[in-house]
Amino acid sequence: MNQLNDIKYHILNSNFVEKIIYANIFVFIIVLLFPSFMVEFFSLPPTLNELQAKPWSLFSYSFIHIRFFHLLSNLIVLYYMGNLFLDFFSAKKFLIYYALGLLIGGVFFIAYYEITNKTASFPLGGASAAVTAIIVGLATKIPHYSIKLRFIGSVEIWVLAAVWVGISAFGAMGVNAGSGVAHLGGAFLGFVLTAYFKEAVNLEAIFKRKPKPKPNPFQKVYKNKNPVKAKPSHSKKKQNQQKVDAILDKISKSGYDALSKEEKDFLFNQKEH
Repeated sequence: MNQLNDIKYHILNSNFVEKIIYANIFVFIIVLLFPSFMVEFFSLPPTLNELQAKPWSLFSYSFIHIRFFHLLSNLIVLYYMGNLFLDFFSAKKFLIYYALGLLIGGVFFIAYYEITNKTASFPLGGASAAVTAIIVGLATKIPHYSIKLRFIGSVEIWVLAAVWVGISAFGAMGVNAGSGVAHLGGAFLGFVLTAYFKEAVNLEAIFKRKPKPKPNPFQKVYKNKNPVKAKPSHSKKKQNQQKVDAILDKISKSGYDALSKEEKDFLFNQKEH
């Protein structure tokens, strides 16, 4: 009973990346128990005609992993890259990159078979397109950020992204080419959002809209005969953002290790939530 409470506590207090990982593990167990039903009902079919019968599969396919190694590789990369992503982007942007990575990856998958008239060996399953969108989006923002890997040493993140995308491109030439094409669709989405759409700032604003409070008809309003203009409250925030941008530019050019302790502390304190 205590173990169940511990598991529940960790899940409830985990960040968005970890919640997605837990969801994938949970669904994988269900797939092992009911493989035929789960694959048939939730994986992404390769044709538009089949998609019309189950449109939800454009997103549900991301949770369908048949092979344990496929699941493990996706979740390991998602854990490290996803949490690093949250150091430079907000959780809402993570959701945007992840969800649109799935969508565009699925569209690329179906488009490939519709255009080539080839027959797919398998329907599409797995979170690789979304994971690829996260990796490439992050690498586009901080290409020279170094990550220390055991037995290898420090490797810049653009190199890791290039290797990951290269494996996907190689897979696009194999028997199950549509899967590799879907990964490339996720890579395309991640690059475009960061390089040309200001890291999905406009899309993130959709989640920030709040309904206007309704006026209280019983609230008494007092008029100030000598109103005093308030100073703009966003000036300090703007200065902080300019300093953050300068630090991120420095990371992009010279790597994270080039920052001073003061700059690291400042960046940590300004971290988006």
